[in-house]
Amino acid sequence: MSVSLLFSYVLLGLTLAAPIGPVNSARLDKGIKNGFWHAWSVGVGSMIADAIFMILIFLGLVHFIEIPIVQIFLWLFGGFVLIYSGVEGILKASNISFDANRKKDSLWKCFLTGFIMSITSPLSILFWLGIYGSILAKTATSYGTTHLLVYSTMIFIGLTLWDIFIAGLTSGFRKFLTYKCLINISIVSGLSLIAFGLYFGFQGIKALFF
Repeated sequence: MSVSLLFSYVLLGLTLAAPIGPVNSARLDKGIKNGFWHAWSVGVGSMIADAIFMILIFLGLVHFIEIPIVQIFLWLFGGFVLIYSGVEGILKASNISFDANRKKDSLWKCFLTGFIMSITSPLSILFWLGIYGSILAKTATSYGTTHLLVYSTMIFIGLTLWDIFIAGLTSGFRKFLTYKCLINISIVSGLSLIAFGLYFGFQGIKALFF
């Protein structure tokens, strides 16, 4: 088990976490508005969902997700969650304050935001099925099953490093942003979530009727 091989799996975890999507949009929004720990909590919620996907795939419990009615439910419910979160973010955009004593989102709410967005996202599910499933197969073929847990842990470390990086980045940016910038970022983030939600909903309706 070489160090370079372990590092490659950490890098893979970073790569898996980096693409801009609903969770990263929410993480940026919460971090810029509330600070490091809130962005980090969104990421932790998302990583718990990722861990669940990894375990399910590791155990081979993926055939359930291939059932058409389950896929339709995931598309529609995931779309609803994203649209609701986006609309809520836009409606509350004007409530942002620079007051240190202002009412912030709770860390638990941020955690649930990340977890629910990831666990209900068909893109996340299909992504993990396609990417992580193929990685497990390749690793088992090339190196045997002995070190599968170690390599999976390295991937998870990569996800954690990305979460810390984004949380630090957003909290660092916050001090340079004006009140108007914060509102605009919140609105753009909300619109991004709504766009993803509409896409999910369209896919669900298409699968249901066509």
